[in-house]
Amino acid sequence: MAQKSKAYRAAAEKIGTDKVYTASEAVALAKETGSAKFDSTVEVALKLGVDPRKADQMVRGTVILPHGTGKTARVIVFATGPAAEAAIAAGADEVGGDELIEKVAAGYTAFDSAVSTPELMGKVGRLGKVLGPRGLMPNPKTGTVTPDVARAVNDIKGGKIEFRVDKHANVHFVVGKASFSSEQLFENISTALEEVNRLKPSSSKGRYILKGTVSTTFGPGIPMDINTI
Repeated sequence: MAQKSKAYRAAAEKIGTDKVYTASEAVALAKETGSAKFDSTVEVALKLGVDPRKADQMVRGTVILPHGTGKTARVIVFATGPAAEAAIAAGADEVGGDELIEKVAAGYTAFDSAVSTPELMGKVGRLGKVLGPRGLMPNPKTGTVTPDVARAVNDIKGGKIEFRVDKHANVHFVVGKASFSSEQLFENISTALEEVNRLKPSSSKGRYILKGTVSTTFGPGIPMDINTI
C-alpha cells in the first residue's frame, strides 16, 4: 500500500493542482502516470450542469468506442429458442432462460453486461435487487432489451460502453487502456463526449459540461479542458 501511495503522490506532484490541461496533454499525462506494474484502465469523469433529481434531466446513454475499451466484456443473455442460439453464435459468455435467471437471483454477477429478449423481461425484472445496484439491469434505452440479441452482444464486445449521470451530476466512463496510443485515447474520448453532448436535456440551462478529468487506475484525476476536444 505504501508503494501505491508513493506512486500516487509522485503522479499528483507531476500533474499539479492549479493547471487545466488540453485534452491531448491530459491523455499524454494519463499514459505517463499509469501504473508500471499493469496496463492501467483510463477513465473520464464529467461534471454536468444538470439536476439528476428531475426526470427530464437524467443523462443516460451508450456509445461504441472506435478503438474499444481494451477489455473483452463478459456478456450474459436471457433468451430461449432461436434467440438463444443467435446469442451463442455471437459469442455470449452465458445464455439461458429460467435457469440463468435463478442463477443470477442467487447472487451470480461475474459478468459486465446483461442482455434480454423482451419476452423474458417479466421474469428478469425481478432481478432488480441484484442487477440494479450494479448497473447491470437490461434496459431498452441502452439497447440491452432487444429481440436482436446477437447484435447487442456484438456491440458490447466490440467496445460499447454505457454511461449514466449519478446523483451528484457526475458521469464516469472507461475510454481505454494506458497502452493505447494517444490518438486512440483521444478519438475514444471525442466519440464519447460527442454522444454525451448529443444527449443534453432541453430543460438544462447554462453550461452543460462544467468540467472533466482523465485518470488511470489508482491514479489522480488530471483536469481536462473539454473545449479542446
